[in-house]
Amino acid sequence: MSWLFDPRHLVTLEAVVRLGSFAAAADELGYTQSAVSQQIAELERRVGARVVVRRPVRATEAGQVLLDTEAAISVSMTRAAAELDALADGTGGEVRLGAFISAAASIVPPALARLRATYPALQLTLRELEQRETHALLFRGEIDLAVTFDYEHAPGPVPAGLLQEHLVDDPIMVVLPAGHPLAGSASVTPNDLPSDAWINTAVDFRDLAASPLGGVRGSGQRLDFDGMDFRTALNLVAAGLGVALLPRLLLLDAPASVVVRPLRQPAIVRRLYTCRLDTRGVSASIRRLETYLRETAAEV
Repeated sequence: MSWLFDPRHLVTLEAVVRLGSFAAAADELGYTQSAVSQQIAELERRVGARVVVRRPVRATEAGQVLLDTEAAISVSMTRAAAELDALADGTGGEVRLGAFISAAASIVPPALARLRATYPALQLTLRELEQRETHALLFRGEIDLAVTFDYEHAPGPVPAGLLQEHLVDDPIMVVLPAGHPLAGSASVTPNDLPSDAWINTAVDFRDLAASPLGGVRGSGQRLDFDGMDFRTALNLVAAGLGVALLPRLLLLDAPASVVVRPLRQPAIVRRLYTCRLDTRGVSASIRRLETYLRETAAEV
């Protein structure tokens, strides 16, 4: 058997497995579906083994070996590109920033405005991301810098090859309708309210001794919100449909129809970071953006 194969076929394999579809991979890569099938077939011929199970689409053991190889190549190429960019003066080109929704709506805009004022020729791109997407996009070189988060009570691991630096702590707050009986309280504990008063949100309170939804049951009329956007939950509270746990960053311009109070017993804190490839060289524009993000995080 010949182990010489086209690295582009590994890219095709990665897209097929990640998207779970030959057709979706073809759309993303700009190929026909037939071309994708031919590339996978050629890869399997070269390797001498199946690399993909077709229904449902998933990698075989041999395919996973090749995916690991593709990931290593991708990281090396992305790191090389970042270090070559760092050799330039940083006054031109593109900066691609990824951020989760509440960061993108709060600390990111003023930081990007300062970067634009410093480097007017830069092309700026902002992508709103779900947290689980971020590390893979950095490794694939699709973004240059990201704003990420984890929780103080459940810190997340940082993959090897990435550099994470703390930006700011973002406490989780209790948000109540303005006319709520607890609106005058200095703070709120989970047990101050029955569990069916809470609108469930994406706040992670796993591994905490006291669950914010673990209070005494009430009338059974709890609103179950199935979504990731904290702004929707804020509007539900403003409409008087319940109370919710929301990050303070989202509440900088909260409507007058809600009241924001600290959560205690337990307190929950999100920790925000910048995250990028850990390279020897970093472009001036990326370093400047990191500085501006730290400044705006401190200001808000």
